[in-house]
Amino acid sequence: MSERLVGAARQAAINGLHGWAEVEKRDAIQKTFHFGNFSEAWGFMSRVALAAEKMDHHPEWFNVYNRVEIVLSSHDVAGLSTRDIKLAHAIEEVAPPRDR
Repeated sequence: MSERLVGAARQAAINGLHGWAEVEKRDAIQKTFHFGNFSEAWGFMSRVALAAEKMDHHPEWFNVYNRVEIVLSSHDVAGLSTRDIKLAHAIEEVAPPRDR
């Protein structure tokens, strides 16, 4: 089970992520990634899917052509957790340089 992030630990975790922001009216974080075309976006989503599957922690996402929006939150703790931060870091590793 993951641990829900609150207070200073939450802020420190979010501050350690480039471009991720808290979701308004929700205990979650989000980020939008941009690509040259649909194929690049799909390849990114495939790499993220493999990382998420290994972690058994799956993102909410939305894709339109060259844009992928990702929202991370943990259902088991009803909010942002250490698992979300770990997955966000894994996503950053496969993100295009312009979005890191």
